[in-house]
Amino acid sequence: MTAPDDTGAKAYEVIDRLFATILSRKGADAGESYTASLFAGGPKLICRKVGEEAIEVTIEGLKGDGPAVCRESADLIYHLMVLWAEAGVTPDDIWNELAGREGTSGHAEKAARAKPDTEGGA
Repeated sequence: MTAPDDTGAKAYEVIDRLFATILSRKGADAGESYTASLFAGGPKLICRKVGEEAIEVTIEGLKGDGPAVCRESADLIYHLMVLWAEAGVTPDDIWNELAGREGTSGHAEKAARAKPDTEGGA
């Protein structure tokens, strides 16, 4: 998969560069960097932003506005990557998780993750 521009950059290279930039903002001046301000706000703020962006992608998807879905998806991916950095997760961790799911039915994968009912209720 290549980036949509003509630089020939692979998607993973773009993700790796963005993730490195995000990591470099940890502990930076929150007044100088939006990413640093997210880290300063902690997991609560970061998760709120991920949720807001997911809702915005959903709204644009329901409208059928492809260019807006693209823009909002980029925002969601960025905020998701900030959450990854906050949680100590790397893009490679995500790629490995996805690779481990290849060839597995989505229904089977979800069932394998289901937590057993430990309280006896339905």
